[in-house]
Amino acid sequence: MNDLKIDLGFDKIKIEKKKDFLTLKDYSKEEILYLLSLAADIKKEKELFSDRLKGKNIAMLFDKHSTRTRLSFEVAISQLGGNCIYLDAASLQIKRGETIKDSAIVFGRYLDGLVIRTFSHETIEVFADYSNITVINGLTDMYHPCQALSDLFTIGEFGLLEKELKFTYLGDCNNVSNSLMVGFSKLGLDLTLGCSKKYGPSAEILQYCQKQAAKSGSKINIINDPFDAVECADIIYTDVWISMGDKDSAEKVKELSAFQVNSKLLAYAKPGVKVMHCLPAHREQEITSEVLDGNHSVIWQQAENRLHAQKALLVYLFSENF
Repeated sequence: MNDLKIDLGFDKIKIEKKKDFLTLKDYSKEEILYLLSLAADIKKEKELFSDRLKGKNIAMLFDKHSTRTRLSFEVAISQLGGNCIYLDAASLQIKRGETIKDSAIVFGRYLDGLVIRTFSHETIEVFADYSNITVINGLTDMYHPCQALSDLFTIGEFGLLEKELKFTYLGDCNNVSNSLMVGFSKLGLDLTLGCSKKYGPSAEILQYCQKQAAKSGSKINIINDPFDAVECADIIYTDVWISMGDKDSAEKVKELSAFQVNSKLLAYAKPGVKVMHCLPAHREQEITSEVLDGNHSVIWQQAENRLHAQKALLVYLFSENF
C-alpha cells in the first residue's frame, strides 16, 4: 500500500477554516487535499490526535439506518477525546411536530457540533443556519460528502489521485455519485459515469460539475454501455440500486442489470483494476460475491477509511490546532 503524500506547500497556502461540512461544493481543491493529507497523518499516528476534541460534545441525529457512518463517527469522536451523543430522530420531539428551526436553536444551546443523517438536504441547511454550531452532513438524499472524502483518501492511498486515472462509477446515479462528481471535478480528475439513460445524474448536479470540470481541466463522461464505460478502467465503483427511502422497483433492477459488476465486466478493465463499493451491498444484484470478495476488491479498506477521513474532518472543524 502506498502512503498518501500530498505536498501542497502549506507554508504558502492559507486554508480558511470552514464552519460546516454540508457538501464538497463549499470546499476548494486545496481544502479537500488538506483533509486527505490530514487523514493520512491521523491514520499513521492516531495517538498524536487523541485529545483534539477534548471538552467537545457532538451529537449524531440520524433519521436513516446506518452502520459505517454511525460506527466511524462514534469511534472517531471517542478516539479524539470528545463526547458523542447518539440521537434517534424517531424518539425526538421533531417527530411530534416541533419545527426543525426550533430544534436547531435548542441544539445550538447544548452542543458544539452535530452530524445529521436524514432525507432532505434542506433539513441540514436549516440546522446549519439556526443552530450556530458546526453541522456535518452524514448523508442526505442529495449528497454524501463524507463518503466521497474517504473514497478520495482510499484512491490516494493507492497512488491513483492522478490525471491519468480512469475512474468509472457504474449503475444508479445517486447521492454518492453526486458527491464523487463534485469532488472529482474540484480536484481536476476525470470521471466516467456508466449508467442507463433513465437513471443518469440530475441535470442540476451535472451542470454544476461540468462548470467545475471546465475550470479544473477535468472531464465528466457519461456512457450508457457498461462495457465501454469500464474499458481500461483503473477503478470501478458501484453502489446499491435502491437507495434508502426508495421503494423496491423490479423495473429499475431490470433496467440496471446490465451494469452489474461481475467477472465478465472486469475483463474489459485494466488487469489490476480495483473495485470499490460504499456498502451495504446487495450481493448478486449490483455486484457479485465473487468480485466483492475477490482479489480486485478494496472495499474493506475503503470501509475502514471512513474512520480516518472522518477523524480528519472532525479535527479540521473542531480543533484549535487544525
